[in-house]
Amino acid sequence: MIEWNIQSRAHVCQGCGRAFKDREGLHTLLFDEREGYQRLDVCEGCWETQYAQAANHRKGFVSHWHGTYAQPPASPPDPIKRETAETLLRKLVLQNDPAHAAACFILAVMLERKRLLKVKAQSSEEGRRVFVYEQPKTGDLFTIPDPNLQLDQLEAVQRDVAHLLEHGLDVPVGSSEPTSPPRTDETAPTVGSSVPTEESAPSPAGPNADQPKQAEATVAPSTSTEGVQSP
Repeated sequence: MIEWNIQSRAHVCQGCGRAFKDREGLHTLLFDEREGYQRLDVCEGCWETQYAQAANHRKGFVSHWHGTYAQPPASPPDPIKRETAETLLRKLVLQNDPAHAAACFILAVMLERKRLLKVKAQSSEEGRRVFVYEQPKTGDLFTIPDPNLQLDQLEAVQRDVAHLLEHGLDVPVGSSEPTSPPRTDETAPTVGSSVPTEESAPSPAGPNADQPKQAEATVAPSTSTEGVQSP
């Protein structure tokens, strides 16, 4: 069973062990292993000599893309501990709590529409879609299963996401503590907003195809995977 996870970009080539240089081109390969998705970051030389000719024929191959290594900057102290959609998503994914599955999915879609995450691959696991997002600046990969939200569930999930963005994880959802208006740059997408229609969103495969209409028409991630090679 695929679980949520974050996989960071390697700082050394996983083919030859050489440290990547800032702005150096690299190749990322994604494989579906028994324990979940596994990424492999290699330099141009190792890609050409070891992977270019037959990477997509290797067992478990899911996708491949070309990227640029960025030297991670020193993290300055944050004087204001406020949640953003990305920091909240990271915390929820690390918790791996099924109660936050819908919130993780909504946050990932929000970040994709702000072009802060990109869909790099998607697959079907146990009858549900699993999306692999990349944070372009850091190269981190987020594995986010689709919770198959129904339209009548969406409003409650949006309220939960707005609450988490405003108060973080320290104040339980549903707390009677007074709330201030949510920040406009991090609020959850609202029902009826201009988003991909059901026709443009990928359809669920297998036995889910005949189930009641889901909320994917409102919150479906983009299916664009430009520059991605899949088997």
